[in-house]
Amino acid sequence: MSTKRQSRAEQLHAATPDSRNRVVDFLRAAAITVVVLGHWTIVAIDADGGIQPHGVLDAERWTHPLTWIFQVMPIFFLVGGYSNGLSWRSARRKQIGYGEWLRTRMRRLGIPLIPLLLAWFVICAVGLALGVPNEVLELASQMALVPTWFLAAYLLVIIVAPACLKLWERFGWWSIVTGIALAGIVDAVSIGLDSTLAGYPNYLLVWASFHQFGFAWLDGRLAGIGRRLLLMAAGAVGLALLVGLGPYPVSMITTAGETISNSSPTRVTMAFLGMVQAGVVLALERPLAALLQRPRLWLVTVLVNQRIMTWFLWHLTVFVGIAHLLIAVGGLGLLPAPLTGIWWATRPLWCLVLLAATGLVVLALGRFEEVRPDTRPAPSVWSPLAAAVFVVAGLAVMANFGIVDADGFNWIWPLLPIVGLLLFGVVTPPNRRKR
Repeated sequence: MSTKRQSRAEQLHAATPDSRNRVVDFLRAAAITVVVLGHWTIVAIDADGGIQPHGVLDAERWTHPLTWIFQVMPIFFLVGGYSNGLSWRSARRKQIGYGEWLRTRMRRLGIPLIPLLLAWFVICAVGLALGVPNEVLELASQMALVPTWFLAAYLLVIIVAPACLKLWERFGWWSIVTGIALAGIVDAVSIGLDSTLAGYPNYLLVWASFHQFGFAWLDGRLAGIGRRLLLMAAGAVGLALLVGLGPYPVSMITTAGETISNSSPTRVTMAFLGMVQAGVVLALERPLAALLQRPRLWLVTVLVNQRIMTWFLWHLTVFVGIAHLLIAVGGLGLLPAPLTGIWWATRPLWCLVLLAATGLVVLALGRFEEVRPDTRPAPSVWSPLAAAVFVVAGLAVMANFGIVDADGFNWIWPLLPIVGLLLFGVVTPPNRRKR
């Protein structure tokens, strides 16, 4: 069996072009894996108190600095900048228009999302019909759909990626500095007015600005250990000043008792955290590239990337399902009091159980990531843009409020992204695709 795996690994290794930056693929897979393991760890479960979304962080403040390590979404945007820059430049060379390019990117993100939204539509509808309390379904759906906030933010960045690349090509570092400065102004207004809504533009400003560090990496503007360490130092100093002297909390993940969150909405601190993380991982690029020449490690990296959307989108749905099952049987086995000795000792087992269950979901639904080439004529620009508005609107609401609230079933939100994808032709029904 091991010989067969080795043979497949060797074949994949040999088939990978030398021009491919394997570190990009590795960092994408590693970042999502760290996010998944982090989510599985910070949630506290109590047989009496139920699910506490940030229970570990809420219980002990000493855990807050650890979020500087485990909040690795900036790395995904760094990798996204590299990949989107490469993709858009390839499209320009081939004279592929913006509408066709955006439709292709949206299909890769949107098609794997559809089963998750339909599943939670059914779960909530059936749950309410069976008399499950609204507050239980509200928390469950809100928790399970947390990954969609990232998808909404990333889709916003993809929409503006070609324009941001043009700004980078013309203004270089000033395009990043200006974006981060504007994000700081948005924060000042939002915090000054005590308005979370006023901070929402930073979901785009912060991530689009940081996304451009991926362009810098692609263009060799961050080449050399000196520049990478300088990037890390600049981020560390900026983050220390913002947290130490400014109003921002230490935790990079939302916690109870904090009047300001660094992640909801996204704050300028996330850009500086990303600079630290980018400096560290890019400083390790050369040894990572050497390690990824090992066929088996490269095979694992490729396999994770092939199912990365399913892995990411479904990991909290699996968590919520198992947690409720264990609560229903009195907290059997895996629910000791958080942060106790037995809690720490059982974390590896807890993660293995979740990993196995999520693996089954990936096996069943991972095929939705095998998006077929779209041979249709190029669309007008407005159609994928309109679809994107529907998707972002639905995902943004669900990530914050779930599908159920005290007033009942908000069925429109899980259907809105699906309607947008179908209505504006990003996704076509199977019967039409065969014609």
